[in-house]
Amino acid sequence: MKAEKIRELGEAELAAQLKEGAEKMFRLKFQMKMGQTDGVKNYRMLRKDRARVLTELTARKAKEASK
Repeated sequence: MKAEKIRELGEAELAAQLKEGAEKMFRLKFQMKMGQTDGVKNYRMLRKDRARVLTELTARKAKEASK
């Protein structure tokens, strides 16, 4: 997901994205360990998306704190 799209989402949507990403990462990691899939690229993409969401949440909290 692009950073611009993440900035447009609300707090609840970002939290949902974060939770959904964690679940997807867990399933994909489990499948990779079982040898069912070769999803290293997908795992990296999910990890980066979660980092973008966390960065946006942190930036919003910092902006609120500075007001």
